Amino acid sequence: MKRPLIAATMMLAPLSAQAQEVGEIVSFVSCPVYRDTDNGRKSGCWLVRDGESGKQWDVSQSPHKPNWDYAVFVEGRVADQGDEFCGAPVLEPVRTSRLLDHRCPRHMLPPEGYPGRVFIAPDRYLTSLANPPEFEGPFGPRTFYAFFEFDRDFLVYQYSDFIVQQAAYWIEAAQPRRLVVTGYAATDPIEVSGMELAESPEIAQSRAEVVVLALSRLLPGMEIETRWETGSQPIDVPDADTIPGQSQRRVEIAVEF
Repeated sequence: MKRPLIAATMMLAPLSAQAQEVGEIVSFVSCPVYRDTDNGRKSGCWLVRDGESGKQWDVSQSPHKPNWDYAVFVEGRVADQGDEFCGAPVLEPVRTSRLLDHRCPRHMLPPEGYPGRVFIAPDRYLTSLANPPEFEGPFGPRTFYAFFEFDRDFLVYQYSDFIVQQAAYWIEAAQPRRLVVTGYAATDPIEVSGMELAESPEIAQSRAEVVVLALSRLLPGMEIETRWETGSQPIDVPDADTIPGQSQRRVEIAVEF
């Protein structure tokens, strides 16, 4: 069944209507709007409105960047930040997953006095592959995690690709017996903004195979077993940034000695 088009939001809700508890998690589906600020590269803002509450949010801090042609599934926590950068209160941490079967009209806002943010790469990102980290033993069993957008298997630049690269550096130093790579899919349906969302079962296998391909190139000759599971449940791991849905959309890289 074709889902209804989600209209773009062109007006910001009053700030007084946007008060929510800091740390509270919110999730909804919306068309993204771009604010064309100019404070250096990557300083433009992505704004979305929760149609149910009428609240507008700044989701620019998501490592998964929106595309204004498509609706996004937003999952984030209310940050202790105002609207001074982009014109809307901030969700951080936050994830925005593109829904490619939900088209949106393009809309761009002028700066209107908002500066945007100066881009600073988060500390967990590698700045140069020419200076890989060094690891010292003793080494033992360990599990690494890579994360994905909703119903996608793409390794996101400067997020999931970094996690896989870091895992490869550690594994190369540790020299384990083998790896077990398991892909997960959040196939249990949830209702968001009046829509039923569920990942396809096939995406679990696809995610595992993408990570195995990357590891086989980074670690030639390593024995790797591939597995996949549906019905993924949330787990508490740091790189999911306390977003339960993000933790469900994952691949686990288990290191065995």
